[in-house]
Amino acid sequence: MQLTYYGHATLSIGVNGKTILFDPFFTGNPFAKSLDIEKIKADYIFITHGHGDHTADLVNVAKKTGAMCVGAAEVVGWLKKNGVDNAHPLNHGGPVAFDFGKVRAVNAIHSSSFADGSYAGNPLGYVFTTSEGDFYMAGDTALTMDMQLIPLWARLQFAVMPIGGNYTMDPADAIHASDFVKCDKVVGVHYNTWPIIAIDTEKAMAEFTAAGKQLLLPRPGETIEV
Repeated sequence: MQLTYYGHATLSIGVNGKTILFDPFFTGNPFAKSLDIEKIKADYIFITHGHGDHTADLVNVAKKTGAMCVGAAEVVGWLKKNGVDNAHPLNHGGPVAFDFGKVRAVNAIHSSSFADGSYAGNPLGYVFTTSEGDFYMAGDTALTMDMQLIPLWARLQFAVMPIGGNYTMDPADAIHASDFVKCDKVVGVHYNTWPIIAIDTEKAMAEFTAAGKQLLLPRPGETIEV
């Protein structure tokens, strides 16, 4: 599978011929200043929660691409109020089948509201099980014991985890999380966008290596094999 990182927590993953975009945040994203939003491709858009640094360009990109948007019922309701009808609501529970594979919404310890302060439902992570491999999109989350359930459902090829601290896990907690989900390959996101979530990336990578794990930190705009 190929993963393209757009900075902060925005990225896309290609799986079974489909492009899955996560949490489109380009406007206001300092890593995406030179990006042409018109060129963003997506067959699906998965939304982890309603905060502006995950949904700033959601409506615009959804309308331009025609992608199916997937998120909490409250997020889908908000999308429909904003003219996006191609959307699938879900919540914690059993897996949902799509044409690229199955997706299970799982717990994320965070908050979720829209820019106007209105309720945006539960923050979510997602576990993907596909014929090309399984992966975990943690979303914005603290370390939680619920992550220990994930190996019951998937044999993860990689996991995408926040590492910036303050609002989410930091690198040390992400190492524990990788133990919980039984996956030693982690793509780090949600760090260094602003000073409040700045980290020492070389130190973080060394800590993962010392723990027998791999921390991947693609540059904004870079595509990597995962």
